[in-house]
Amino acid sequence: MNQQPLTGITVLDFGQVYNGPYCGFLLAQAGARVIKIESLIGETLRARGSATAAAYPFSNLNTNKECITLNIKTAEAQDIIKELATKADVLLQNFAPGTMEKYGLGSEHLRALNPRLIYAMGTGYGSMDGPYKDYLGMDITLQAMSGAMSSTGEEGGPPLKTPAAYVDFLAGTHLYSGITTALYSREKTGVGATVDISMQDCVFPTLSTVIGSYYNVGHELPRSGSRHPAKAIAPYNVYQALDGHVAIICLRDGHWKKMCQAMGQPELTEDERFANTKSRSNNIDEVDRIVNAWTGQRTRDDIFRIAQENGVICAPVQTIPESLEDKHMLARGSLLKRNNPDIGEISQFQTPIRFKDIPPPELHDVHDLSQDTNQVLTEMLNLTEAELEDLRARDVIT
Repeated sequence: MNQQPLTGITVLDFGQVYNGPYCGFLLAQAGARVIKIESLIGETLRARGSATAAAYPFSNLNTNKECITLNIKTAEAQDIIKELATKADVLLQNFAPGTMEKYGLGSEHLRALNPRLIYAMGTGYGSMDGPYKDYLGMDITLQAMSGAMSSTGEEGGPPLKTPAAYVDFLAGTHLYSGITTALYSREKTGVGATVDISMQDCVFPTLSTVIGSYYNVGHELPRSGSRHPAKAIAPYNVYQALDGHVAIICLRDGHWKKMCQAMGQPELTEDERFANTKSRSNNIDEVDRIVNAWTGQRTRDDIFRIAQENGVICAPVQTIPESLEDKHMLARGSLLKRNNPDIGEISQFQTPIRFKDIPPPELHDVHDLSQDTNQVLTEMLNLTEAELEDLRARDVIT
């Protein structure tokens, strides 16, 4: 069995909530030693308490990390962080802009101490330049600022936020890729880097279809629910089934022919109203009526089976409980059944980044707050038990 790709890399993880911790999760799953550094009461998501919904995301995002505490507001903790940074390969953080700099722990300070250090920052708008660089940002506000929220929702209805915190996780993925790119560069140059990831930058490319539609027609289009943003493709929607809904898309004329075959209505391929993509989009309401009439008489499983047999791009709209039992993800090991001490049995996600013949590491329960403080500081900084007790007495660590 080959070792994980990032074995031997040490990461100082100051991640908060989703963005930074997901980056740290991916690094840990790739074999890096990830040391999670928290305040004396724990980072935001842990501090909400184990008896809340935060227990599930916190447990997922911080598995396989060592957990230590440092009171970053104290000079002693700042000195410890500086010394740790001289022995680490990567430092990642997604604090509010200027937080680390306020304590003398910005990229310029720490990379002066360790030129090989990769210092990675994730913020709402990027922290190096631009008029928004000092603005605070969270997933919901970045969905708003980027234009994603403006284009989400039903026609005639208000703009909507998607419940999926995709901006946070997309930014965490980009933070990971920035770090791994910098690690590759360091192998050639011997010099680290400062990585600056903007959540706004990350979400903007996902709007390519919406923006393309805007440029095509010259004005912003109304929200279109689950339809194509420009209503330029049909069928492209969510359709009613006997026991829920299914999503169906026919991107090309060949897809439409297969859809007609699946519905048992091959004569529709000869109907001028549906002859090509443009004519189908011009008759989008009628296309949706026909497809809904067919799906409405069948269960999701029957629709999905018939669609697969005929080469139609289709999927059932799974509920959250159903997605937690997804047989494909369980078979791949993308979801693992594990017992969570606070919740009970859960479906816990694995890293999506896979390598042939290198299975992901076994998942472990998230460590208690400060569980590894003594071990890490003793191992990396040679602190004695007396020194640790002194730091604890002065509220530098817990």
